[in-house]
Amino acid sequence: MTKSNNDKLIPVVQELQDFAFSQLSSMTLLRVLGYGLLLLALFDIIEMFVPPNFMNPVWEFQTFGALVERVPVPLIGLALVFYGELHGRSKWEILFVKVLSWLTLLFALLFFLLIPLGIGNTVRLNKQAAAQITTASQQQISQAEQVEKQLNAATPEQIDGFLKSQGRGIEGKNPEELKSQVLSEVSKAKTQITTQAKATQSSQRLNLLKNSVKWNLGALLSGTLFFTIWKVTKWARISR
Repeated sequence: MTKSNNDKLIPVVQELQDFAFSQLSSMTLLRVLGYGLLLLALFDIIEMFVPPNFMNPVWEFQTFGALVERVPVPLIGLALVFYGELHGRSKWEILFVKVLSWLTLLFALLFFLLIPLGIGNTVRLNKQAAAQITTASQQQISQAEQVEKQLNAATPEQIDGFLKSQGRGIEGKNPEELKSQVLSEVSKAKTQITTQAKATQSSQRLNLLKNSVKWNLGALLSGTLFFTIWKVTKWARISR
């Protein structure tokens, strides 16, 4: 190769070296950002589990949802940490990414196992909410029925006193008419209690089902993504 050709190659080689150094610097920056995101995700997880309240379906379901909704941060962090494979890594970092690669498999299994737990808690919470609404409505109906019994057994003077205690007067009506009017209002109130209970139960069931579907599908997708990261980071596990 002639001297003139060597002179032409020198700028090209220098340019390639500059590009390589800039890429290494960019990889370092991205990896540092990835480690930062993983630490932030760890702080979130610690906050979610302190204090723990296992066996409580409400806490378990809400924590399950919080884990799924926060999963994008660790996923992005892992992608940034694994960027560039083994290029430009120190010995301790090579060991760390190997451990991190195995952890992604653990995270995948964890999210897959959370799915049946999420479904089970959905069923438990639906039954629990239905029982609470039914109990509350039955208590209200029982109170209304007690008022009916009192009115049916009440004398005209007692009915007059009851209406005055409610801020209402006779207004020229006889006690029997007033009794029928009040009993009709109580009957309507009982119907409204039953209707409102059914509407509340239906609304709560719908919201619970929407969150359950969203979070369980999110757990399935999260587990799949973690498993995919584990598969494509085989280079980290076979490194020495």
